[in-house]
Amino acid sequence: MGISVLNSIASWILKKRIHQIELFMKYPHEVQSEVLFNLLEVAEDTEIGRQYGFQEMKSYEDFKDKVPVQSYEDISQLIERSRKGEDNIFWPSPIKWFAKSSGTTNAKSKFIPVSNQSLEDCHYKSGKDLLSLYFHNNPNSQLFSGKSLRLGGSKELYEENGTVFGDLSAILIDNAPFWAEMSSTPSNKVSLMSNWDQKMEAIIEETKFENVTSLAGVPSWMLVLLNKVIDQSGEDHLLELWENLEVYFHGGVSFTPYVDQFKELIPKSDFNYYEIYNASEGFFAIQDRNGASDLLLMLDYGIFYEFIPMDTFGASNQRVVRLSEVIIGVNYALVITTNAGLWRYLIGDTVRFTSTKPYRIVVTGRTKHHINVFGEELIIENAEQALKIACRKTNAQISDFTAAPVFMEGNQKGTHQWLIEFSKKPKNIDRFSDALDNALKSLNSDYEAKRFNNMTLDPPVISVARVNLFHDWLASKNKLGGQHKIPRLSNSRTYMDELLNLQEIKTPL
Repeated sequence: MGISVLNSIASWILKKRIHQIELFMKYPHEVQSEVLFNLLEVAEDTEIGRQYGFQEMKSYEDFKDKVPVQSYEDISQLIERSRKGEDNIFWPSPIKWFAKSSGTTNAKSKFIPVSNQSLEDCHYKSGKDLLSLYFHNNPNSQLFSGKSLRLGGSKELYEENGTVFGDLSAILIDNAPFWAEMSSTPSNKVSLMSNWDQKMEAIIEETKFENVTSLAGVPSWMLVLLNKVIDQSGEDHLLELWENLEVYFHGGVSFTPYVDQFKELIPKSDFNYYEIYNASEGFFAIQDRNGASDLLLMLDYGIFYEFIPMDTFGASNQRVVRLSEVIIGVNYALVITTNAGLWRYLIGDTVRFTSTKPYRIVVTGRTKHHINVFGEELIIENAEQALKIACRKTNAQISDFTAAPVFMEGNQKGTHQWLIEFSKKPKNIDRFSDALDNALKSLNSDYEAKRFNNMTLDPPVISVARVNLFHDWLASKNKLGGQHKIPRLSNSRTYMDELLNLQEIKTPL
């Protein structure tokens, strides 16, 4: 059977799912209500189900009133019992897999349950849906004429008490159907290598002669890999090596700081970028249109969604609303109930709706990753957009960054310190700082008010990080590759001081 025939058959099968997607777009509230009551029925005889009386719940209000919103710390003991082999605690089917979270807000590891249902009905279903939407929008795609270069987690899987834990990407690769490996590169063996640097070399060796038609992975780590590919191949750009490359599926971190660098590596006007929003806890949203900057919230994956307006988050008047009550433009903390036994779980991400017909979102950051020491309410969305503007105005490029407050002392005003590793430095750091400051003022009225006449905040301080500083910091914590991320914004100086200390130690005098 020829490659073109295989491509046609695969695209035809995938397009059949579009009707179901259109159905939940048309009837979102009915689909979400059905998801909730299916979850309650399935889990009514679990320990959690009996504790909260799932069997007696007849409405969303019953669920909302009886089940509290919970963080990982609230359920960590239940998770530990499940990891030791106890069944039927928060989900009726045995939980064999636990995704070890690389969360940067807490040094302690989190182990997120992954049930068979969530593997099949959420994670793998979403992968097929991503392709379905892509083929729907690009009917002439030749995606399956070649392979997808996937860049997953760099950790192996570990068995303990009969359960298995590791990076979510490693769990997915280990359980993937045979056809998934056939259409992907590198091999499972290389994908699951634990040594990140050796893995990069092995990936390059396996993929450089393949017909790569798509890329899939976290932008920050994918950029490292692709630059190494260019360096070793001697080519000017990736299309000289992989001429049929047509799309990059990305997620995990914002694409904003990296988009210009990818466009240099892949100079193709009709090249597609498709964003996804997934986490250890589930797969939530997919870009459903070419060139769109927002993502379609996927409503039939066995996940029930709720939202906390961030202006009430953590306060005595905290509100929780369901999908039918959300408002476009409001920043919300995401709360999920899932088919892996997470009940009203506060995932730690924040989102903003761009549309309610259908429901589309953008990811705006983390509930704990912001700077609000001086009332400036600076979120990651503001920071990354401002950095993009500053880079364009000063012809600079950024590899990584973090920012933290410099606290007021005596008569000294507060400010923000930005530690930035440039892949292309601006000619004038002061001009870059001014461009960043002005962009932040234009994007965030609270920041602008605090900066007015230097009343509360002085201008930002830019510190240039040495090459590979962030890489070395992650390596020191055994967090290279995969889903591991740099903490972008923080209300404390913990990360900043660690990085500055490492810079001072490693920088030659």
